[in-house]
Amino acid sequence: MHDWHRLAVVGVVVALALLLSEIVDRAMARRKLEPGAITRYRVLRRSVRSGIVFVGLLSALLAIPQVRAVAGGILASSAIIGIVAGFAARSTFANVIAGLMIAVTQPLRLGDLIETGGQQGVVEEINLIYTFVKLEDGSRLVIPNEKLASDTIKNASIRRDEAVAQVSVQIPLGLDLARVVSGLKEMLTGEPGLEVYVSELSERATLQVRTIAPDARSAEEAEQTLRLRVHEHLREQEILP
Repeated sequence: MHDWHRLAVVGVVVALALLLSEIVDRAMARRKLEPGAITRYRVLRRSVRSGIVFVGLLSALLAIPQVRAVAGGILASSAIIGIVAGFAARSTFANVIAGLMIAVTQPLRLGDLIETGGQQGVVEEINLIYTFVKLEDGSRLVIPNEKLASDTIKNASIRRDEAVAQVSVQIPLGLDLARVVSGLKEMLTGEPGLEVYVSELSERATLQVRTIAPDARSAEEAEQTLRLRVHEHLREQEILP
């Protein structure tokens, strides 16, 4: 009976941690910021979410007496464990630290056109471990943050006044996503630097619609127009109620 009680406690704590991380992540994702601020904000979101899940999982495991006993033994030899873990996870920690440095110093930002390692593309995503760059042929260049932070990067956007206008919309997973993306691209033909793609699959599919505007003010106005046009199109196609 006690074992079932402990397992129930673990399950509840883990579920609450996951729920809290999702709520915090969605609340932070609603904010509309300029490309530089967005870059810092996304890394911050992932750091906060990972921290909440880690603390929740650790708290759940410590609810089990056997785990607490093992944890005590580990803490007693923490110096040795720390050295071993440090060597084993050196690359991961280095990538996380490099990702935070990139978010703060911003040698590149989301939407920037860069060249690294002889390849050119647009910065699509900066995670805690990797940075994703979309190449001209549509493929993705996945770069460890530690390598990106130490390499020479040519940034063609950093001195431009251009800004990215981006709109996110969630639609049901049961739809033909390729058809939806194709329809939006056709509807928005002519928009400068247009990109329409599926960025996330969870309970619903998240679509990202991006265009290029001359400056930050124009990008904000373009987002307002894009939001209305995308919503109207999806309603016409009976994708949204």
